[in-house]
Amino acid sequence: MKKIIALGLLTVVTSYAADSVKSWFEEGTTNGYLRYYFIETKKENLNSNTSAHANAIGGILSYTTGNLYGFQAGATFMTTNGFALPGSVDASILGRDNGVRLEGNPSGAIAQESFSVLGEAFIKYKYKNFNALYGRQVYKTPLIDAKDVRMLPSAVQGTFVDYKMEYGTELRTAYLTHIKQRTSNQFINIVKHALGDDTRLIMGDDKGEVAVLGGEYKDDHTQVKVYDYYADNFMNSFYLDATFQNKLSSGYSYVAGVEYINQVSIGNADNVLSANPGIAGGAIDANALALKIGMGYSESKFELAVSEVMKNSDKHDALVLPWDGTPLYTNMITSNDLFQSNYGKALTADSVYIGGSQAIKLSYAQTYDFTGVKGFKTVLAYLNLDNDKFSDRQEDLNAVIAYGAGDFSLALKGIWVKNNTSANADGSIKPQDDKFTQYRVIANYNF
Repeated sequence: MKKIIALGLLTVVTSYAADSVKSWFEEGTTNGYLRYYFIETKKENLNSNTSAHANAIGGILSYTTGNLYGFQAGATFMTTNGFALPGSVDASILGRDNGVRLEGNPSGAIAQESFSVLGEAFIKYKYKNFNALYGRQVYKTPLIDAKDVRMLPSAVQGTFVDYKMEYGTELRTAYLTHIKQRTSNQFINIVKHALGDDTRLIMGDDKGEVAVLGGEYKDDHTQVKVYDYYADNFMNSFYLDATFQNKLSSGYSYVAGVEYINQVSIGNADNVLSANPGIAGGAIDANALALKIGMGYSESKFELAVSEVMKNSDKHDALVLPWDGTPLYTNMITSNDLFQSNYGKALTADSVYIGGSQAIKLSYAQTYDFTGVKGFKTVLAYLNLDNDKFSDRQEDLNAVIAYGAGDFSLALKGIWVKNNTSANADGSIKPQDDKFTQYRVIANYNF
């Protein structure tokens, strides 16, 4: 991939005069962020109490050239560096995915290592409303996402084409071959990353690709997203999100939205999973529906969201989310597939994404500019989650205090959970943690 990008750049550079090439670089832009992250996680159950924390500092530095006859090139350096680490380390801001892949341990020696990576490296061509890009980039769609909630974002490698049409419509397509999960410095084949050591067994091959076809429409009141993700001999995923919002002259505003997700195994994976239900509980057949309504006034906003992942006992009925997508409106910090997107963990599931889960989420967001002290925001969210597979309902409470001034932001986050749970690949429920508590401090400076 690097050789192809270098060859493309060389072709562009040697095709034009030296002055043009000089301007191409001189007109380039640099940006990025510097981030400090503290995280502490505590788990309590009948058998044991555990605690882990970590400090890390790092960020990203990006450079993109100017435009030369429609061509641009870019690169992004990413790094996360732990310091003052304790005996028990929360590796979710370091190399957790590396640890899972290389030593089968999410908090072992490899998982605790700092790392750096060339997260983006691409050449792009733009003509009017048409964009084509080849290489690595941070990519954001509902089911394949950057998920920038820790130190670094995830990134994918492949070919990307976007076309903006009239009236707020954009068509997006991509052919993806590799992914770097946010806690890894390695680009791994995108399907092998999902299935790990079972890739050949399930797919009949050691690697695979994902073809993405999507469309988005947006105007002052309406936003619609429609995506299809096709991975031959693995899985097809369909996603729909339609949201309507409006502001009233009285100062009130409202929002309403609906989501639908359908996933099915295809080809070799469908045959293998059907014949071997012990691997994943059966062939993949997952359906999820979510609704939300919200009301705002001035600087206050309330929102109610509900979701249900349909139960199908003869199939793998949990959503398969290995590429950092967290699509449901009811997603919370503790149900965000953080570990489902680790190497080889695609068929496991977290919380609201488990087959049969019914979730209700309430959230309240408030800014305080009316006080004359600008930049402060608080968010309070509550999740109540039920599933007949669970011994007890899961309840989440998340609280955030955030402050932003110019390019600087600071966020303090607290998470308190009762009966936190997840599911194994075969659909069986892992033992629930009676109590899960997490605290985060995130300081960020954009430049």
